[in-house]
Amino acid sequence: MQEQMSRRDLLKLGMAGAGALALGAVNAQASALNAKDVKFDEEWDVIIIGSGFAGLAAGLKAAQKGSKVLILEKMGRIGGNSVINGGGMAVANNPVQAKTNIKDSKELFIADCLKAGLGINHTELLETLVDRGMDAFKFLVDSGVQFKMDHCAHFGGHSVARSMLTTNDSGSGYIQPMLEKFEALKDKGYELRRRAKFDDFVLDDSGRVVGVTIREEYRFDDKLYSDDLENTSGTKKTLKAKKGVVLAAGGFCRDKIFRKLQDPRIPDDVDSTNHAGATAGALLKAFEIGAYPVQVDWIQFGPWASPDEKGFGTAPILTQQGTFKYGIAVDVRNGKRFMNELADRKTRADAEFKILREDPKAYPITFADTKMAFKDLSEEIIQKGMASGKLVGECASLDEIASKYGVPADALKESVKKYNEGVKAKKDEFGKQESALSEINEAGPFYVIRLSPKPHHTMGGLKINTKAEVISSKTNKPIPGLYAAGEITGGTHGASRLGTVAITDCIVFGMIAGENLA
Repeated sequence: MQEQMSRRDLLKLGMAGAGALALGAVNAQASALNAKDVKFDEEWDVIIIGSGFAGLAAGLKAAQKGSKVLILEKMGRIGGNSVINGGGMAVANNPVQAKTNIKDSKELFIADCLKAGLGINHTELLETLVDRGMDAFKFLVDSGVQFKMDHCAHFGGHSVARSMLTTNDSGSGYIQPMLEKFEALKDKGYELRRRAKFDDFVLDDSGRVVGVTIREEYRFDDKLYSDDLENTSGTKKTLKAKKGVVLAAGGFCRDKIFRKLQDPRIPDDVDSTNHAGATAGALLKAFEIGAYPVQVDWIQFGPWASPDEKGFGTAPILTQQGTFKYGIAVDVRNGKRFMNELADRKTRADAEFKILREDPKAYPITFADTKMAFKDLSEEIIQKGMASGKLVGECASLDEIASKYGVPADALKESVKKYNEGVKAKKDEFGKQESALSEINEAGPFYVIRLSPKPHHTMGGLKINTKAEVISSKTNKPIPGLYAAGEITGGTHGASRLGTVAITDCIVFGMIAGENLA
């Protein structure tokens, strides 16, 4: 009963921006240590908190300029959320677009982001992201990342196909080569340390960040209500950072306390696409030393997630690059389409929540004929998605879909027919982009996936400038020695981030942090 009540609470969300930021954490007395009061156990030039896209990009850039770099990762595995995403990276005017005759522009990219972000984006950051997208792409290629060079994916909310994909359709396609390149520098004094949790900052008398306190041999415990507050594992150390510290610790979608402070309507038992360690600890420590909070109460839900698998899984890839592009989504209660399958995430999640608020068991479905559904995806991802036998339904006909998912058969057939007529007329009733319209084979067979939005991306975080410097609420100037990049920052994406822009964001500002610190 408790689970049912929690689910009903969740469905009240409707993807809206949540309540006011809990300022108690922001205004808390700073707990940071003074450098005069500590003895440093180690000295580094640059210390980076987090080993995902942003952290590795910052580390490699700083290393290239000769700085002695330490990357700290609190979990036992590298990469956090970066490893478990779909591997798409949005870049305007990229070489694949040129090869496939896709017309794009900086202005169009920015306009798409502003539309999805409800116009509350911090445009100076957004423009920096777009301007340096090609720099990020070239940096990744130089780091060993392999892209599909014959196809750009068209993700929701983008006016054109501009998302470049790794050959394995996974974020691991970035993390593994970047990690290998960084760890190859071990002999030169560079290091990535696992199970090392950042606890606090060390400041000098001027307020400059000059080091951090950490715990080595730390073991994250997902059985605790708040690992940040309750976990005492590990051995304490104090590390000096002569040039500065980069926060690249990601968002807080798994932090039950902090996400509920931002939106009390999110129940504790709600699943998220994020890895277990996606908590607010590093973010709150930055607030304690005066960092500006930006749009922290905007939490994005992924409209491509499924109730039939835990975490991120494979549904986001199979739907975004598969059934959403080459098929449709329908309300199982009436068999009718209810959204543009390639709209921005907020628009689609809102549409799904509307159905689920009315009937929490009426999970919408998305489907496409098997010939087209997964044609752009790697065999590895397809097999992974099909392996459980629970996520992807295989139906021989529309009648079988109707029978299996409780959809009115005649209405379902009419929806497919109407969609195909729109494809032929090059005008979709829900505004699906013409370039993404593809006729559905009404005879089948079909692949079917159930939908239910999950918390995916925390839109807000630390205020940074275009140099990736963290801005102080005490001075409205950069906090000396403190930089940040990736999901722990806020403002770039506004109310809702477009798919595949996160990787660009992380790499661009990770690079910038590394460049400016080195």
